[in-house]
Amino acid sequence: MTGWDPAATALLGILPRAARGPRREGVFALWLTVRVAQDLLRDPPPAERAHRRRLQALEQRLTSLTLPPPLRRALAAAMSQLREARPETAAQVLSQLVAPARESAGTEAGDALAQAARAARAAVRAER
Repeated sequence: MTGWDPAATALLGILPRAARGPRREGVFALWLTVRVAQDLLRDPPPAERAHRRRLQALEQRLTSLTLPPPLRRALAAAMSQLREARPETAAQVLSQLVAPARESAGTEAGDALAQAARAARAAVRAER
C-alpha cells in the first residue's frame, strides 16, 4: 500500500466536523492507529526498529488524549497486538476497532475502520 487509503482520508475528513472533546480526540486516535497498522501492509514492511519507534510514539501520543473508555480499552489492546509486526495482525487490529469506533466516534468512523479492515484483509490475502 502506498499513501493514505480512503479509510484514513475519511477519518481525517471527520475531524473538523467532530465537536471538541473526547469524540474528536477519539477520531484522531483512530486515524493515528490506522496509519501505523497500515504501515505493516506495505511492501516491504517497515524495519522492526522503525516499527517499534513508531509504536512507541503512538502510545505516547494516545496517553495525552482524552478518549471515551470503550475506545481507550480497544486502543490499548490494539497497541499490544501491533507489537507483533505482521500484516495479519494489522488486519485483525483494524477489525477489532470497528465496534468501539462506531460506539465512541460515530457510524462514519466505524464505517471508515470497517473499510480499512476489509482493505487490510484483501492485502493479506493478495500476499499469499
